[in-house]
Amino acid sequence: MYRSAHFSDCRNNASTFPMSSVATLATGAWPSQHGIVADTWFERAAKTTVRGSSEMLLATTLASQSARAAARSRSFVVGLDSWQADLFAGESGIPRFFLDSRGQFTTLGETPEWLTAHNTSSPIENQHDAKWSSPVARAGAPPLRTLTYDAARPHEFLNLYKASGLSQADQFALAARLVEANNLGKGDFYDFVTIIAGSSSRLGYEVGAADPLMREMGIALDRHLAYLFGRLDAAVGENGYNLVLAGAHGAPPAPPDSARGRMAVTGESVAAVVDKALLAAGTGRVLKYVYPFLYLDTAGQRNPAPIRELAARAAMEHPAVAGFYTVDGYCSSHDAWAMRYGNSFHIRRSGDLMLSYRPEYVEDFGQGRGISYGSLYNYDARVPLCLHGPSFRPGLFEQPVEMVDIAPTLARVLGVGTPSSSVGRVLSEAFAE
Repeated sequence: MYRSAHFSDCRNNASTFPMSSVATLATGAWPSQHGIVADTWFERAAKTTVRGSSEMLLATTLASQSARAAARSRSFVVGLDSWQADLFAGESGIPRFFLDSRGQFTTLGETPEWLTAHNTSSPIENQHDAKWSSPVARAGAPPLRTLTYDAARPHEFLNLYKASGLSQADQFALAARLVEANNLGKGDFYDFVTIIAGSSSRLGYEVGAADPLMREMGIALDRHLAYLFGRLDAAVGENGYNLVLAGAHGAPPAPPDSARGRMAVTGESVAAVVDKALLAAGTGRVLKYVYPFLYLDTAGQRNPAPIRELAARAAMEHPAVAGFYTVDGYCSSHDAWAMRYGNSFHIRRSGDLMLSYRPEYVEDFGQGRGISYGSLYNYDARVPLCLHGPSFRPGLFEQPVEMVDIAPTLARVLGVGTPSSSVGRVLSEAFAE
């Protein structure tokens, strides 16, 4: 932070679902442009809920712009999961690496020798029943968590592994080996590597932001970054690379047990309140509710706008609902919050209206625990941003900037065109020259 251009007020001014946020980082556009409005949404034509994917991305990515710019440059993406790598790479054919169902790193197409060597040197079997311990714990202290392995339920182990600092360490080690094995950074043109470290996001789903395990994940990330800096310094020299540290989204704390029944919201209860109001008015019905989007059946209605307004006002009667935005632009707020709603809303994918719960309220998963992402609140929307390396000048920049500014800024550094739908600005105040 002290040797970087550190932006202390970077904002993801839109829905902060993991897929939406990775797509925003990749494209420099909001969900209203790139189309990944959530992790899942409802498709009217197919009459089913669909999951976001790179095929549904409606914008080009920084990685694809980089890959197309010059034959001498090389681009790579290292994700924890396949969807992360695919979304950031976009439709380009650039190499991407991610954990497979066995817990080994894999890639599309032919497996390079260095990847086989990496998996052989750190086999996932070594992590069965492994202890995730704090590096600052006293001697003899119990582990933070044991990655229990049961051959009858291997997926449970893999979930524990992906939500730990151990998988994060493996991901950074793979990225360092990729740089060294491919002699990146030693040519006469740039190479571009993206690491999407998703372990903290997975852990956050389970325990929320305030849990001690999340603090330990932050300590682990700091140590893994130090490890990566050391490997990069040895491979290409201390001034041989730029590194941008950016966050996709934050996380709320988990509701306390005493308040979980109130703060963990069931979508069915929200849909029921709205449907009851529409039935009483004799107009329209709720077709589907996939948080945070409500889809209405307004067949036969010449002007559905009043029905949407009625549904929005009815939703506000639910004790958990704090705000709304409709496809017609009718919004419960008339300030910066209206902008956050609008940035999140795609006219075809977001249904008839978008709802917002009260602060720190979450979706109920029926498990009595866990949190959800996707809110517009600052605990989800404020993200870190540090620009480090010879292209940038150290300093603290406190003026607000947006997450969509990252892609055009890096495009300027790389000397490539901005992604197709980028709406951010170049953070030229951070440049060394």
